[in-house]
Amino acid sequence: MKTIKILIADDHNLVRAGIKLLIEGLEGVEVVSETGDGNEIPTLIQKTNPDILLLDISMPGVNGLDFCKKITSSFPNIKIIILSMHSNEEYIKQALKNGAKGYLLKDSAISELEIAIKSVYREEVYLSPQVSKILVEDYLEKVKDPLDILTERQREILRLIAEGYSIKEIANTLGISAKTVETHRAQIMEKLNIYDTVGLVKFAIKTGLIKLE
Repeated sequence: MKTIKILIADDHNLVRAGIKLLIEGLEGVEVVSETGDGNEIPTLIQKTNPDILLLDISMPGVNGLDFCKKITSSFPNIKIIILSMHSNEEYIKQALKNGAKGYLLKDSAISELEIAIKSVYREEVYLSPQVSKILVEDYLEKVKDPLDILTERQREILRLIAEGYSIKEIANTLGISAKTVETHRAQIMEKLNIYDTVGLVKFAIKTGLIKLE
């Protein structure tokens, strides 16, 4: 098996030394370089060609999660595992969106480090169990009922749109102006991130708002 080459980037000397010591005890894994300054990362990547970058996103020379995107754009073959104290949902999502393949909390169990490294090296995404739990809970919360994000009036208008009523017909049926219907329609599309009538019909069918004969 090919040796997995690691670059450690963390501005806390003791943390970095501890991670390095742990990695040196793993079979098939090697620390090829380390730094406490984010500005050095691109140069070290070019010089040592690591497979994985263990990156503390809060360090000198690292401009937040955008830095992760810049690294993956400049070095598409490198895989990034974020090392962080933050378990904030949006922070995690942004890290993954910007190209990170792993998200490891600094208070994770020691055994997680090896699992994270080898999982990411195999082209898998690794998240600390606590991080996974946060994302799953958020997902379940959002999918309880997709229609919950619409008001009662918007559901009514969506149902009529899906049943083939025109804007004018919906206005007459509900006793409101066509302009009001159009405003609701635009808001429905914005909330659902669906911008065509066919998509709205499919959504209405999928959620049971209307039923096929």
